[in-house]
Amino acid sequence: MPVEFVETLNTALPVHLVARDGLEALGLSPSTIAWAAANGFSGEAGRTLAVPGENGALAGALFGIGEGEGALAIGALAKTLPEGDWHLASAHAEPELAAIALVLGGYVFTRYGKKSGKALRFALPPGVDPGRVRRIADGVFLARDLVNTPTSDMGPDELEKAARTLAATHKAEMSVIKGDDLLKQNFPMIHAVGRASVGAPRLIDMIWGPEGAPKVTLVGKGVCFDTGGLDIKPSSGMLLMKKDMGGAANVLGLASMIMAAGLKVRLRVLIPAVENSIAGNAFRPGDVLTSRKGITVEIGNTDAEGRLVLADALALADDEEPELLIDMATLTGAARVALGPDLPPFYTGDETLASELAAASMAVEDPLWRMPLWRPYDARLASKIADINNVTTDGFAGSVTAALFLKRFVERTAGWAHFDIFAWNPSDRPYGPAGGEAQGIRALERIISRRYA
Repeated sequence: MPVEFVETLNTALPVHLVARDGLEALGLSPSTIAWAAANGFSGEAGRTLAVPGENGALAGALFGIGEGEGALAIGALAKTLPEGDWHLASAHAEPELAAIALVLGGYVFTRYGKKSGKALRFALPPGVDPGRVRRIADGVFLARDLVNTPTSDMGPDELEKAARTLAATHKAEMSVIKGDDLLKQNFPMIHAVGRASVGAPRLIDMIWGPEGAPKVTLVGKGVCFDTGGLDIKPSSGMLLMKKDMGGAANVLGLASMIMAAGLKVRLRVLIPAVENSIAGNAFRPGDVLTSRKGITVEIGNTDAEGRLVLADALALADDEEPELLIDMATLTGAARVALGPDLPPFYTGDETLASELAAASMAVEDPLWRMPLWRPYDARLASKIADINNVTTDGFAGSVTAALFLKRFVERTAGWAHFDIFAWNPSDRPYGPAGGEAQGIRALERIISRRYA
């Protein structure tokens, strides 16, 4: 890992966190203040200024936090500081979050030859648990790595292997229902969506923790590539479709955090892993599929496939009535139109959970926004020949109606929430580069760890 934390670093150089026009307040030497002025540095957010000593050698650095930027902004130091040993000379109000930001900001995806990031070591801020920082960073990095990997190396087979590796690391149980066995064991919609691919569709099922512990179930959309099916996407719409398994990547990242922390839960992870391809046996617009739950679904559009595979997995999860049921999916473009790439919506009827998510989102700077399960829109999913259509015909409220579709498959579990994530940074951020991203899982980790420590 490019950024490491150690207990003590006797020779570490200082990084001073500077608010806008706040140099004087830090009690810095006159020579440092003069150097900052000569370089036009006044504490503007995100800027790093190396400071020389009397002999010209590096003596420290200044980092601008502007008008009080969030702790994640500190992640920029992982890219802008010279290699070496450092410590934060200015106390931060959120030392753990600042430490997490530094580690996340050093992430580099190196699988295909890109060089690793800078080697930086930081003295651990007082009161910060290095194990917790490590667990959270590992979960985020796992999600990012999986999303960044192209489908040529991250199809259903490889996604299963990634889940098996995680299960083996934490001694979790693992089973997979694959190919035509999905029909035998009543997962017809997972089979229908994935049957046209050379990589057989499957349901990945991971279980960890003592049987008597509270049940927490995570369901992640694992569409490893989405052509749109027979309702084919334009080429521009396929360029990022390697990330359509971002829901699966994120729940695996969250599962990694939970298991590494040894939380007192009975964790179950369900991932319907498919590739929505085109072939003579692809499912068609106008087909009617009978779901695991027995609800018949008319296919209004084969490019709304994620909700179909999630529905079968959610029906299975709901049978156990877990205390907490989370599903995550790169489900709709409508969510991006409504809230953009940085702010994933979530849907839940559990008011306590909604309040916890809002608070946790703010506390760990993991943006989330509650959207309504607006019941009047449910009628727009009506079909003339089946119980339900997988899309509406008017094009309105696409993220809301997708959530309402999924809600029909969760009847027993009160503590359910659906997350319509993007799983991608369109541009470089202080806490991570452009590319695959973990969204919502740090907030969820905070809730789960507090409930089940």
